[in-house]
Amino acid sequence: MWAVAFVLPELLLLTVSPAHAALQHARALFDGETLAGWEVVDFLGTGTVEVRDESIVLGAGDPMTGINWLGDFPTVDYELTLEAKKISGNDFFAAITFPVGDDPCTLVIGGWGGGVVGLSSIDGDDALRNVTTRWMRFDYDRWYSVRLRVTGEKIQAWIDDEPVVDFAYPGHELSVRVEVVPNIPFGISTWHTTGALRNIRVRELETAP
Repeated sequence: MWAVAFVLPELLLLTVSPAHAALQHARALFDGETLAGWEVVDFLGTGTVEVRDESIVLGAGDPMTGINWLGDFPTVDYELTLEAKKISGNDFFAAITFPVGDDPCTLVIGGWGGGVVGLSSIDGDDALRNVTTRWMRFDYDRWYSVRLRVTGEKIQAWIDDEPVVDFAYPGHELSVRVEVVPNIPFGISTWHTTGALRNIRVRELETAP
């Protein structure tokens, strides 16, 4: 009886998935109730931004709507996790612009008609035309778990625990498209699309994964 009581917690620790482990010791960037710590980006044609049902809803802009984090944010050796969903529209419902050391980059989710995932930009080539380009189907009103990891050697990303980006960037030029420059250093935007975000967290990596 006592042996079982001591063994079970160890088994539970061994079965924690990488996605769940990534949330341990993470810092929440959204309180589920307000836009505290965020600012609405002044894109030309920005749509409405509101907090609804414990999520940040980015209304469709003409062309863009976005938000920027105003607080401290790491530049390397960190992991960002969030959930995002597409409510309406046919383009990216989450373009995450993030720092990689001194350089910016963007993880595009659902771009170019709704299906492109990848990094913009690598050596001047955006997410539609570089080695990270990937096509995926995204359903409306479904939450997708996103995990983005930046180390000194790689940019990696997962959607619903499926690897979608694994890019060793040293020796390559990282940049962003001109449209998302206002999202530097860390921000999230949509393009002609209404999207929602929740459970936004970041943690710094203590050791290389």
